[in-house]
Amino acid sequence: MTIDTSSPAPAVELAAPGRTGVRIVVDHLTRRVRSSRGEEVTLLDDVSFTVSPGELVAIVGPSGAGKTTLLETIAGLVAATQGAVRFDGVDVHGNAEAFRSVLGYVPQDDIIHADLPLGRTLRYAARLRLPSSTTAADVDAAAADALAAVGLIHQADVRVGALSGGQRKRASIAVELLTDPHVFFLDEPTSGLDPLTSAELLIRLRQLADRSATVVFTTHSVDDLAICDRIVFTTRGGRVGFIGTVEEALGWFEVGSIPALYALLADPDRIVDAARERTAAPPSASADRPSGDVAVRPVAGPLTQWAVLTRRTLEILVRNRLTLVILLGSPALVVAMFAVLFRPGAFDADDPTPSSMVMIGFWVVFAAFFFGLTYGLLQIVTEQSILRRERFVGLRPGAYLASKVTILGPFLLVVVAAMLAVLRLFDRLPARPLGTYASIGTGLVLCAIAALALGLLTSAIVSTAAQATLALPILCFPAVLFSGAILPVHLMASAGAGLSLAIPSRWAFEAIGHDLGARRILSGGGSPLGRPLLDSYGDAGTLSTGTYWLVLSLFAITFLGATWIVLRRPRPSR
Repeated sequence: MTIDTSSPAPAVELAAPGRTGVRIVVDHLTRRVRSSRGEEVTLLDDVSFTVSPGELVAIVGPSGAGKTTLLETIAGLVAATQGAVRFDGVDVHGNAEAFRSVLGYVPQDDIIHADLPLGRTLRYAARLRLPSSTTAADVDAAAADALAAVGLIHQADVRVGALSGGQRKRASIAVELLTDPHVFFLDEPTSGLDPLTSAELLIRLRQLADRSATVVFTTHSVDDLAICDRIVFTTRGGRVGFIGTVEEALGWFEVGSIPALYALLADPDRIVDAARERTAAPPSASADRPSGDVAVRPVAGPLTQWAVLTRRTLEILVRNRLTLVILLGSPALVVAMFAVLFRPGAFDADDPTPSSMVMIGFWVVFAAFFFGLTYGLLQIVTEQSILRRERFVGLRPGAYLASKVTILGPFLLVVVAAMLAVLRLFDRLPARPLGTYASIGTGLVLCAIAALALGLLTSAIVSTAAQATLALPILCFPAVLFSGAILPVHLMASAGAGLSLAIPSRWAFEAIGHDLGARRILSGGGSPLGRPLLDSYGDAGTLSTGTYWLVLSLFAITFLGATWIVLRRPRPSR
């Protein structure tokens, strides 16, 4: 089999009836990045080849040869420094939106939630990827067809986490089949699978290529190559050393085994001349058709996406009993400790206990902050692979973020209300009208939502759940030290006082003192308390309750806006 260097296919719609796959032209593709030391590193070096419609093509090579980078760049997930990738003559990097609904991509990580039944997972995915006008019957039919295509129709009611490794990989492929992709990319689809499961998966890919799509995948396994139409052999330094069948490669480089061929590919200088001769550059871009001919499939609108994501998030929480117990049980434990720690009657106007008043006010505020922060810290980082893929097919980050707040916000409201009710019941908080407690609860909920937004922002920035966990004390310490309770703001160094302005817990602490009338209690009735304790509540006597709510709302909006910006950025896979 020889390399395909003929002219590109005529201008046609990607979604035209009867089409089998997409013609891929990789034209002098180069990708360079900056290392952590500021040095320029070449990941892909002048790569050129073509893939014919309906072919099954494997990308192989030694570790560090740029296989995943090449796959992601061809798929349009990462940008090239130089060169172009064209699907049926259209530049994929210049028309990313046009290809999102006709392209399937399966990374090495599982891209489905483990806590949901497989059938439910596919129906949620279909609702997100198909137009908002799609009926429930059509969604069910699309999910059933995708399951049948990968041989998992009988596992529809099985929890994804209970599937075998091979079944989960096929389930990830099923998600991509929902929109009937014309070009399909898979990164190490057989990694970690036993030989029988690997062979079954490759047969599915072969059938997919024969039926409707061009399929390109990376692999380390020699056994995966026999069923392929062609193999792209990569070398160290991100070059392409050869394109053809295994037999052609062995004959071309005059070696007797695949291991010997891999050893040869590890030394790109020995084969560069042969590579240039064998992988001729593709045709000029002048023969390509204009990008305006691409058929764009609509995806679900933002309101539909928000509704679907909200339902999915809630179902995941309900089905994961351990997570639900932690969400509700940890606040219950903290409130119980408060009831044991503090004596009743601290806010008695006739005989107040100043230190207890300050500490009760502070710890109630910090509890709200802590609950919000911990609820948000693991929400995004644990879904990175899923979110990255869904973003690529048109998921709006605003809808995703709104779904998290929609579900977790009411949780925080319930937790704050229960905390205030229990502490009042046991006389750890003073008798005040219901309106006062409504005002206190509003301030605490706003503080919790600001902390939730901060947790979501951190979760979007970090790369692993371990990093998110390590960030918890880093974010909590400022909330303790600069709140004004441990050390009054007026006694802080000027830098510390300035920093306290950016701490949500400070504003919530002053707000609760304002609502409880701490100044009036501490300064009335001939109290001997001095100015420092009164100043613990800052401007509690001058600022209105609405001012505190406004400040806390601005914190929440700022953190959520920053999270939205982070989610919009393209993020390469780990």
